[in-house]
Amino acid sequence: MNTSQETASIQEKRLNPVSGGVMLLVCILGWAASIACLVAGCVLDAASAVGIALICLSMALLLLFCILVGGLKIVHPNEARVFTLFGRYYGTIKQAGWYYVHPFASSFAPGRVTTVQAGANGNVAGKTTTVAGPAISMKQQTLDNKKQKVNDVDGNPIIIGAVVIWRVVDPTQAVFAVENYREFLNIQTDSTIRNVARLYPYDSLEEDPDGDGVKEKTLRGSSQEIAQVMQQQLQSRVEKAGLVIEEVRITHLAYAEEIAAAMLQRQQAAAIVAARQKIVDGAVGMVKMALDKLGEEEIVVLDEERKAAMVSNLLVVLCGNKDAQPIVNSGSIY
Repeated sequence: MNTSQETASIQEKRLNPVSGGVMLLVCILGWAASIACLVAGCVLDAASAVGIALICLSMALLLLFCILVGGLKIVHPNEARVFTLFGRYYGTIKQAGWYYVHPFASSFAPGRVTTVQAGANGNVAGKTTTVAGPAISMKQQTLDNKKQKVNDVDGNPIIIGAVVIWRVVDPTQAVFAVENYREFLNIQTDSTIRNVARLYPYDSLEEDPDGDGVKEKTLRGSSQEIAQVMQQQLQSRVEKAGLVIEEVRITHLAYAEEIAAAMLQRQQAAAIVAARQKIVDGAVGMVKMALDKLGEEEIVVLDEERKAAMVSNLLVVLCGNKDAQPIVNSGSIY
């Protein structure tokens, strides 16, 4: 069996340990018995066989219960401990409490990091090292992916950042399936955000580019839907590490600096074109309404040439971006 198969075959085993208080009482009684044997051996005769036997028994009991007391372990709420015994998986404790396990069983959490300052003479500016903690936190945690530069589906460089809300649900897999589940999650988050961002454009100038009545998904306009896609893909990647992704949120989205100005001009141009289109549509409707009213009420009779001139004048007035200067004709319109 290869290494990957051995890793995948490890299944979580729940331990049902003895209460720590009961075992502490047993250790105290054992130490009391050790002291009693030592006193009895000295009182009888330290040189006699019985005295030597009692003293040896006292030392053995003292050593035994000093070793047994090492099996007392504390598990805090929303934490878990994964134990190994002589290089093999021993079991997992998820319930908070004070327990007693095998004294040679050890627990560690490769993803839980404690920062230690190793400066000389109490100087906190010394070298910083990281050590693994004994327990794995099962609380909800937040991973800030910061900002990273990627290319959207059109090749435009954009800056995107996201926050991932996650927690550990299978501490056994988090310990044995990957080297360090926090680093594993961080790398997989970077990869997922990059891959998903490349599938969509930053923005679309057309509301319905395909003409099928369905708007195109964009990073700016469909951030919630795209965040859900990121969550699903990230969950499929980190599931083997015993992690669950609660939510992914896009916290920052913008064009990269080198194209931000050009894209701003492009958006402004698109907004101007859209505004002009609405103005023209409204102006055409107003001109049509004016001609219809003049024809129905027979206020003035216009031939086709005069109608065309009137339409031209009205469109200039309605569609112009400056106030029109009217010219009053006091003579005949013909």
